[in-house]
Amino acid sequence: MGTVGELLRQWRQRRRLSQLDLAIAADVSARHVSLVETGKSRPSAEMVLRLAEQLDVPLRDRNRLLLAAGFAPRYEERPLGGDALATARDAVGRVLRAHEPYPALVFDRRWNILMTNQAVDRFFAGVAPDLLRPPVNLVRLGLDPRGLAPLVVNLADVRSVFRSRVRRQLATVPDAGLTALYEELLAPGAPGTPSPGPETSIEAESDVVIPMIIRFDGRELRLFSTITTFGTPMDITLDEVAIESYYPADDETAAYFTGTVTEATGPGRA
Repeated sequence: MGTVGELLRQWRQRRRLSQLDLAIAADVSARHVSLVETGKSRPSAEMVLRLAEQLDVPLRDRNRLLLAAGFAPRYEERPLGGDALATARDAVGRVLRAHEPYPALVFDRRWNILMTNQAVDRFFAGVAPDLLRPPVNLVRLGLDPRGLAPLVVNLADVRSVFRSRVRRQLATVPDAGLTALYEELLAPGAPGTPSPGPETSIEAESDVVIPMIIRFDGRELRLFSTITTFGTPMDITLDEVAIESYYPADDETAAYFTGTVTEATGPGRA
């Protein structure tokens, strides 16, 4: 695991901060930061957490810092489906339902889907059953030729977005499971990279967002998404979950989901 000083130095370097930068942010002396990092001073649990807060260390890794410093972990990790997180789970459920008729889903730090709203279900109809066995991975589902990849018109754009997002995650918080997912599905030339056929990249009509374009139910649906996270979580599970909500990027897509497409334009009611 390494000493707490070594781990704190790694996090500081990962955040590209100097010892002085961290000291100013944490309201301590740069000398004290140096003594902690070199192991010449044993920090208190409160000091470990103060430095971790300024370094934006995830709760899971704050527990590791505490253990390395000789203290008990401070943060619990409870399942989202358990009784302890019932209030948070209900809040997430309300967010998902409120976003209908548009799709929304919840995933963890490794992109495993934890919850969805009803608007997502229609897109799973043609997916291979083994891809829908828990844990259902959003990246694998989106890029596998037996999953949603055949529906995605601009698959190259979507793959690029996945790649950049996972790279940013790994640069922020190294994770063995996420690294394995990246190497399997996203790394250039990776043996496990799915090859559903020629990938198409669409020039974005706007410089604001790159839409995901899905050919489904006889029409092309254009969607963009936003990410929602808990603001002040005290549980590891809540610290690591995110809600991705999809929105229509044009009037035709909005009409498809709201059921206002006329018979003249073909089927497509929700």
